[in-house]
Amino acid sequence: GAFQRKGHSARVLSPEEVEKLAKDQVLVSEFKQLKLEKEAQKNWDLFYKRNSTNFFKDRHWTTREFQELKACREFADQKLTILEAGCGVGNCLFPLLEEDRNIFAYACDFSPRAVEYVKKNALYSTERCKVFQCDLTKDDLLDNIPADSVDVVTLIFVLSAIHPDKMHLVLRNIYKVLKPGKCVLFRDYGLYDHAMLRFKSSNKLGENFYVRQDGTRSYFFTEEFLSQLFKAEGYEEVVNEYVQRETVNRKEDLRVPRVFLQGKFQKP
Repeated sequence: GAFQRKGHSARVLSPEEVEKLAKDQVLVSEFKQLKLEKEAQKNWDLFYKRNSTNFFKDRHWTTREFQELKACREFADQKLTILEAGCGVGNCLFPLLEEDRNIFAYACDFSPRAVEYVKKNALYSTERCKVFQCDLTKDDLLDNIPADSVDVVTLIFVLSAIHPDKMHLVLRNIYKVLKPGKCVLFRDYGLYDHAMLRFKSSNKLGENFYVRQDGTRSYFFTEEFLSQLFKAEGYEEVVNEYVQRETVNRKEDLRVPRVFLQGKFQKP
């Protein structure tokens, strides 16, 4: 079982959790940090080599969570153009294309291997989607997508994998292809998520920023940080809130607190 609540207050930690985080003050060396930044693409490529298309479940929850995909239509059968920034192997893309016949999707990922998996998927059709490899922090989206042409951008569990100093570059890049009045739909890891509390002190890169064993990195967002990030690039905040879920494993009597940040940000 699981319960979920949304709101603007961060998760309250137990005294043990507070103590654990207080101890985690030693950062990974600058040399290793620079190496991780340099090898970020290689590490994600190896991740997809190891896990193929089996790691993430297909995200059939996307349209349920983001009613905006339907709401942003002006009439029922309007064709929408979407961009899935950081599409991975298509776990969000393909359920969406199956559920909604009136979507054309641009999709891009940092990992060339992930892009190849998308192209090999039986559901992939160049009539309904265009997928391409892209480093959102430096490759211009305008090389593949016309300016001001996209109705909705999904940014789902993507920004957390990017160095906090470079996140604004992603939002600036996306801004160029989004139509005025249209939105970025955001979901990612929130402060004090279970995954954050499981990191050992030797995995800390900076405030709320950690490295996994495989060299991929993860940032855990606060509502304030996300708000400032989007507003600094000219977006208006429509929704920005924590989604707190507690997953209960009754068999083992385990309660796992998951925290995500969910948002909707509009280009004026």
